[in-house]
Amino acid sequence: MSRAVLSIGSNLGDRLAHLRSVVDGFGDRVVAVSPVYTTAPWGGVEQDDYLNAIVVVEDPELDRADWLRLGQQLEQAADRVREVRWGARTLDVDVIWCAERVDGALVVCRSDDPTLTLPHPQAHRRAFVLIPWLDVESDATLEVDGHTEAITDLLDELPVDERAGVHRTELSLLPAAEGSAL
Repeated sequence: MSRAVLSIGSNLGDRLAHLRSVVDGFGDRVVAVSPVYTTAPWGGVEQDDYLNAIVVVEDPELDRADWLRLGQQLEQAADRVREVRWGARTLDVDVIWCAERVDGALVVCRSDDPTLTLPHPQAHRRAFVLIPWLDVESDATLEVDGHTEAITDLLDELPVDERAGVHRTELSLLPAAEGSAL
């Protein structure tokens, strides 16, 4: 069994529908969904603002490569085009963190594979990942340079303008009756 934290974002087309397609696409595997945030683009490419959220997924049959593959399938279904690094996109699904159950305990996955580096090598620098992640897992931790740190501490280390650029919206990826945790 594995559990993964996925960062999802969209800034082209029907942004909210693209994000909802991830929740719908993962279906019963979804265990938590953060509120939706609006954020300025990251990476220096001129483009429209993003809608971002975190989705936590779990499945006894899937491993870290499966989460990447399924995320990429959802990106393709949303007509994602990869032309400019950090450029505009209909849908972006990043595997931020993953753990697999070993002898009853969740063990964090680590990978230096360029196709799927875990934990995500830039997550600790991105308020648009950390802030919504805290909404669904307030005690979350992330390994950075061989040290495990609380997400709250990583967020505190970011520049004020990085944190201030992440704005919670009234938008939801779930029907009103479901709330943020499933």
